[in-house]
Amino acid sequence: MGVDKGAISDFSKTKASAEHALKQSALDWVILRPSVVVGRAAYGGSALFRGLAALPWETRLDEAGRISVVQLDDVVETVLYFLQDNISGQFELDLAGPEPLSFAEVVARYRNWLGWKPARQVSIPHPVMMLAYGLGDLAGRMGWRPPVRSMVRREMTRGAVGSPDAWTEATGIVPLSLDEALSREPASIQERWFARLFLLKPVIIGIFAFFWLITGIVSLGRGYDIGVAMMLEGGAGAWSGPIVIAGGLADFVIGVGILWRPTTKHALWAALGLTIFYILAGSIILPRLWDDPLGPMMKVWPIIALNLVALAILEDR
Repeated sequence: MGVDKGAISDFSKTKASAEHALKQSALDWVILRPSVVVGRAAYGGSALFRGLAALPWETRLDEAGRISVVQLDDVVETVLYFLQDNISGQFELDLAGPEPLSFAEVVARYRNWLGWKPARQVSIPHPVMMLAYGLGDLAGRMGWRPPVRSMVRREMTRGAVGSPDAWTEATGIVPLSLDEALSREPASIQERWFARLFLLKPVIIGIFAFFWLITGIVSLGRGYDIGVAMMLEGGAGAWSGPIVIAGGLADFVIGVGILWRPTTKHALWAALGLTIFYILAGSIILPRLWDDPLGPMMKVWPIIALNLVALAILEDR
């Protein structure tokens, strides 16, 4: 919504270009410009609103414009309407929900739906948001699809507010408000789990990747001599140095693999396998590690648990 009034990002420029090409053709065409689309299935904006609603405070983005959120079901029903054989011509419609809301109001609606009490509203400082947008851009270049990026910031600042009157007049469809849509399907415990895990997911992936990267760097750097000494104590002899180097390289590659989205799943399985191997090898070569008061062998188990959690929540849709 809004690309007919001026494209402000590469995303909206592609939409404006498509509209222009259609209008120059002799075809029958339908142009639907939805506002922010939310739905029962959590992805993109729907997922972000849920995740922000799970925070101990209610998030307010002062630079965000107002939005007339529209339900995915209403958008789909509109598409099906125009696919009927008896519908022909050229149509241009904004698909806006019936109620313009601020970003904070949308988050508050989801928080209420999830069964949590209202919380104090907190404005996210501009430097923090700029850092989040930058990290989102970096994640995007690594194959992830975060809902917070610089492009989203530009579109979010403009907002997406409109009237559903022309839409209803053309199709007879009366779009649901956000409150109406949420009240039709009360939130379950699965929804609350998802909301709490949504923002934890990048934290889990980031920490886990950082753990493997730093382990590899330490093994190949300052910790090399310590590793060699442990291998010699375990009887590895001349193979001590190459074993430490191989382990360090494997750790580093796994860390990079976790960060690169196309290989994340494979890297997580490799991390799990290598961790189990380290437990078995350590138990055979240096069984005294089980008696170490710092518990290096026992601390591996939380790592395995985190590995399994990362695999469990990896899918986006």
